Amino acid sequence: MRPARRIARSSAAGLAALILLASAALYLWSAQRTFRLGLPLDDAWIHQTYARNLVELKQWAFLPGEPSAGSTAPLWTGVLAVGYWLRVNPLFFAYAVGMTVLGIVAWLAVRWVQVLVPERAGWAWTLAVLIGFEWHLVWAGLSGMETLAVAGLAVLVLLAAETGRLGPGRLGLLIGVGVWLRPDALTLVGLPLGALLLGERRKIGPDLARLAAGLAAVLVPYLLWQRSLSGEWWPNTAFAKQAEYAALQELPFAIRLAAQAGIPGAWLGAKGLDPGGPLIGVMAALVPGLVLFVIAQLRARRWDRLLGLLWSAAYIGLYAARLPATYQHGRYAIPVLPVWMALAGAGMLGELELRSDHFGRRVLSRTWIALVPIIAGYFWLAGARAYGRDVAIIESEMVETARWIEAHTPEGAVVAAHDIGALGFFGHRTLIDLAGLIDPSVVPILRDEPALARYLSKRGTDYLMTFPGWYPQLTAGRAPVYVTGARFSPAAGSENMAVYRWEASSFAPCGGCAILAELWQGRP
Repeated sequence: MRPARRIARSSAAGLAALILLASAALYLWSAQRTFRLGLPLDDAWIHQTYARNLVELKQWAFLPGEPSAGSTAPLWTGVLAVGYWLRVNPLFFAYAVGMTVLGIVAWLAVRWVQVLVPERAGWAWTLAVLIGFEWHLVWAGLSGMETLAVAGLAVLVLLAAETGRLGPGRLGLLIGVGVWLRPDALTLVGLPLGALLLGERRKIGPDLARLAAGLAAVLVPYLLWQRSLSGEWWPNTAFAKQAEYAALQELPFAIRLAAQAGIPGAWLGAKGLDPGGPLIGVMAALVPGLVLFVIAQLRARRWDRLLGLLWSAAYIGLYAARLPATYQHGRYAIPVLPVWMALAGAGMLGELELRSDHFGRRVLSRTWIALVPIIAGYFWLAGARAYGRDVAIIESEMVETARWIEAHTPEGAVVAAHDIGALGFFGHRTLIDLAGLIDPSVVPILRDEPALARYLSKRGTDYLMTFPGWYPQLTAGRAPVYVTGARFSPAAGSENMAVYRWEASSFAPCGGCAILAELWQGRP
């Protein structure tokens, strides 16, 4: 019996690996078929630029000779730098690392479910298969971003808390390392802290001290390093993104929270919110399993097993409060998805009875088992189309414009732009960052176009690269010297990227432009 089980587990693990490869192949094929291979968001090129400069120039800088704190995930940037050191194609290295991380996330989730539902350990591998089909996670794995690494860290901390194999000190160290991946990984400290509060009271004091010491050993150097780069304790991006989407904070918190989670229809009538979030996909079909898991733990009084849900609620709640943007398929909420899927899987495995004597339970179990893969497959295919479209937009707008700037502007030209990722990697020009990601001095005036105009003139700007609607006052009355003309961005409801010659004397704000600026408040 045991050899048979081992063979079954190996077969399931092999199937999960094949699905990961199939997912990567399908999504990359979709990108190539739509336009060409690339990355689905401009921020990924910021990591690539830092990684390249770290290896080639031995500098932690986006612009050569100007150290900055524009990388939200320095550890992830360091991992990508290995590809440059090995002289591997940066795109394929990013794809390989991202999908490897997704495989690790799937394995950790399976191990966690096996601990939660040991009597169904063999069936737990079906979760790995499901994770390989989940479109948000595949998109994130091929995005060139650190999103999945944070998700994996969350599952690892929860697994360690469940098994008790890592003491408080090591958990603190692990979470501290996570902060080097993304600052929001600091929220994971609530998991061991909650476990300690629910555990033996006589051990709380010493264990809290070990947790704090482990965390501080890694967190303090991170804070000091950030301080030395920018004068702030956290990366520039933390302040710049919040300032950029401050207008969304005027929406009711309940709407912002629902939109982050991806509750269908939460964004309707809410200006600036887009469809996205973990619940728009197979997770919607897994919600009953999540409910069953919660009910089972409440009945068993296993309060500690609810910490994962509490953390995920706090995590998306933090974004709803401070950065409620839901663009790029709710990418900020994606790290909670493997946690939800694992807990829902545990709930399903604990209740499913395909051969139950009870007719209703048998029918529901079989219906559920049939419905979940159908929904997963539908969104997997839809996600591939979305990935291809997203890559096409970045490549045809940001990358093509950056290449044009490199080929058609003088080497000493100063270019101002809101999207600096691809421009920094391909443009090879002096940049002025209108989003405040590498230059915090612009953050206070992000939405003040007259102030931005004065700032650009003071900095000796030669060219402005932007979507015209993002800065209607700055672009009013100016004829672009270049427009991409690509079809993908307009087809998605946006416009083409343009390049303008910047002449300070030609800027003249008007009332109509101010109205347009208000209409565009809150757009990503």
